[in-house]
Amino acid sequence: MLDLNNPFRDSFDSYEDDAVHELRGEISPSLLQLKDLEYLDLSLNNFKGVQLPEFIGSLKELRYLNLSGSFFSGIIPQSLGNLSNLLYLDLNNFLDQSNQIGLGWLSGLSSLKYLNLGGVDLSNTAAYWLEIFSKLPSIVELHLPNCNLPILPIHFPSLNFTSLQVLDLSNNGFNSTIPHWLFNITNLLSLDLNSNDLQGDIPDGFSSFNSLQLLDLSGNSFLEGQLSRNLGTLCNLQTLKLSLNQFRGEVSDFIDGLSECINSSSLARLELGYNQLTGNLPISLGYLKNLRYLELWYNSFLGSIPPSIGNLTFLEELYLTSNQMNGKFPKSFGQLSAIRVLELSDNQWEGFITEAHLRNLTSLEELSLIKTSNSSLSFNISFDWIPPFKLRYLVIRYYQLGPKFPTWLRNQTELTTLVLNGASISDTLPSWFWQLNLTLDELDVSGNHLSGRIPNTLVFRFPGSVDLSSNRFEGPLPLWSSNLTKLYLRDNLFSGPIPNDLGQKTPFLTDLDISFNSLNGSIPQSVGNLKQLLTLVISNNILSGGIPQFLKNISSLYILDMTKNNFSGEIPESIGSLLTIRFLVLSNNHLSGEIPPSLKNCSLMDSLDLGENQLSGNIPAWIGESMPSLSILRLRSNHFNGTIPSELCKLSALHILDLSHNNLSGPIPHCVGDFSAMKVKPPDTEIYQGSLQVAIKGTQYVYQQTLYLVNLMDLSRNNLSGEMPVELTSLLHLGTLNLSGNQLVGKIPTQIGKLEWLESLDLSRNKLSGSIPPSMVSIRFLSFLNLSFNNLSGEIPTANQFQTLINPSIYEGNLALCGVPLPKRCSEIDGTPQIPGADEDKEDENGHDKLWLFVSVGLGFIMGFWGVCGTLIIKKSWRYAYFQFFDKIKDQLLTFLALSVVRLKRKMSAKNGAGET
Repeated sequence: MLDLNNPFRDSFDSYEDDAVHELRGEISPSLLQLKDLEYLDLSLNNFKGVQLPEFIGSLKELRYLNLSGSFFSGIIPQSLGNLSNLLYLDLNNFLDQSNQIGLGWLSGLSSLKYLNLGGVDLSNTAAYWLEIFSKLPSIVELHLPNCNLPILPIHFPSLNFTSLQVLDLSNNGFNSTIPHWLFNITNLLSLDLNSNDLQGDIPDGFSSFNSLQLLDLSGNSFLEGQLSRNLGTLCNLQTLKLSLNQFRGEVSDFIDGLSECINSSSLARLELGYNQLTGNLPISLGYLKNLRYLELWYNSFLGSIPPSIGNLTFLEELYLTSNQMNGKFPKSFGQLSAIRVLELSDNQWEGFITEAHLRNLTSLEELSLIKTSNSSLSFNISFDWIPPFKLRYLVIRYYQLGPKFPTWLRNQTELTTLVLNGASISDTLPSWFWQLNLTLDELDVSGNHLSGRIPNTLVFRFPGSVDLSSNRFEGPLPLWSSNLTKLYLRDNLFSGPIPNDLGQKTPFLTDLDISFNSLNGSIPQSVGNLKQLLTLVISNNILSGGIPQFLKNISSLYILDMTKNNFSGEIPESIGSLLTIRFLVLSNNHLSGEIPPSLKNCSLMDSLDLGENQLSGNIPAWIGESMPSLSILRLRSNHFNGTIPSELCKLSALHILDLSHNNLSGPIPHCVGDFSAMKVKPPDTEIYQGSLQVAIKGTQYVYQQTLYLVNLMDLSRNNLSGEMPVELTSLLHLGTLNLSGNQLVGKIPTQIGKLEWLESLDLSRNKLSGSIPPSMVSIRFLSFLNLSFNNLSGEIPTANQFQTLINPSIYEGNLALCGVPLPKRCSEIDGTPQIPGADEDKEDENGHDKLWLFVSVGLGFIMGFWGVCGTLIIKKSWRYAYFQFFDKIKDQLLTFLALSVVRLKRKMSAKNGAGET
């Protein structure tokens, strides 16, 4: 026996260079001197691409050979086929790179019982691989995961797997239905087909696997249909994995079947997550008394947790996240004494979590409860309650724990993750919390109303994360362990300067957000030591000084946000060294000078916001040539002059362009129609584009999560001249267009009605003339319009959205406009030219009209009079009825008047009497 396995590498995924413990180099031929060697294990070493020698096949007494994870190269030596006594062969991931391998050498291994070729490229054998392996007469376990086998034969008549008990065909490229020949392998104990592209329903033939203990069909994506009761008859099944598929419908029949096994189901692990399953969880779920792991998350299950859940006394892990379950937690929930992990987030729970639900959960280590849907659940736990468990992982988001900080955490001394985000806590962090001596991976108490000062006593493990955002913490910025990688302190009351030793104390920071505080002073030099920093957000403070040159040292910076401070001076040339920068936000400062040419090196830029400064010069043309991915360009409220460079039109991804409030002149480039992103519907999936303040409908808005949905062009308050380019009307998904406060002339393009998604249009304070184009009534979503102070004329449209745009200020300052809502009616404006003889013709026409009017009225009177009076004269019975009707009406009217007078007198008398008393 020669066991040279490397015990210090625990998996095939560990590639660290470990020269101390790994065997390397070539295998010496002296190994052949061990002629009687039966057992050879070289697994988990690193032979660095050495060819496996042919002489291995000469060790004919070998019964056990394990070369897995040893990084040999080349192909499998054909001489392995000489090892006729071999019982166990493991070549799983034994090659350092994938090579296509043949299978001819297998024919000599007639005694082989265990074979693992995981990760070996068998794509060359696609047409005959199954036939080769079926000729191994003694094979008991066959493992072929990740072997690039594209074909799983549907029919295979010559099947000969009489001894096979374990079959692993996972992670290949099979895209067929599950073949029926599998059900002829009657002795199977384990079948693994996970991570393929299998499709169709689960065949009923699985019910024939009476001995099956493990079935894994997870991760096939195209398996569908309902889970049948037949699948539930596998009473020896211990592990069933069906997650990450498209199974749908209810699970009642399936679970009822499992629960009806004579000696109770053996099922210990059930994974049904990430499907489309629905309906209530059946009571029979509580009869699967051997369950230890239950995964039902990311489905559409309804209803409440069945009370029978308390019968699952061996259950250790329960995953119900992201369903549509509701109702109260049953009291029997507190009987899950073995439970270690509870994932209950994103449902519609009701009622309270009380001590009764948690009293007996003595093994609980992880609890996750995140509210992302309509849920009224809250905690009702007494002030002095002491939990019976020791949590390591606690995540509660948006459920009410407050207003006091939960004292039941006082004995939770083993916490490594603590998240109490948005938990309605209005309190100070108690002193006992800082004395728990926790060593944390994550601390998140953001979104509460916590106050007080933060000590520097917390200890974190690498990579540590802290989020204290959106509270009322005060005092200087806290600094903790050097193991921190993420630090979010935004939206608090921290004051004073940024600590000078920030870069030394936290050298591994990747994300730093200290925005929306009251920090002052300049950016300390040590920030330049944060070489791994990806995001630096220091906006909305009162920081001052210049933009430091040392920022160029942070070469991996992705987001730099310094907006709304008091930074001054020029933007340094060194900022062009940030080659990976995607979001550069320097707005609302006192920066001056021109945009540095070095910024053209930042070719990955997605959002450039330099607005509200004192920058000057021309807008660089290279922005349109060097930043092809730019989607947001905001330069508003500066002193830029010159023309709008036509090169900007090359920015096909641009969907927000704000050049307003500058000194730009010249025409609007006709190429504005090339902004492709403004022509198409915004993407359906959320895209991160940071935070931005934009002017829409005359109001400033700050967009964050939905910024990617905003399509805007604002060129207002400049000195632009010429006509509105007709190409603007091709920007079909533009939402906001503001060209106000310029010197534009000519007519509004007649095809402007093509901008059907326009919500806000401001063309005020220009010199536009002509009528309001009739096509504008097609702009269905228009809710803000300003055409004031132009030279427009004619009638204001009244159809569709114009029925709601009735504020006169929209149209004021256009002397020749008429119609609603202006007081001037269009009949008051005589804009038609005089034609000789037209008046006489009109008078004649009016005379004829009057004549016909008199004739019609006369005929109507005659017909109406004789139609009624003639009938009464001729027919006596009608005449009596007619006058009796009027007599009756007269009597009723006189009676009513008499009673009213009496009532009025009584009221007056009563009122006078009350006055005298």
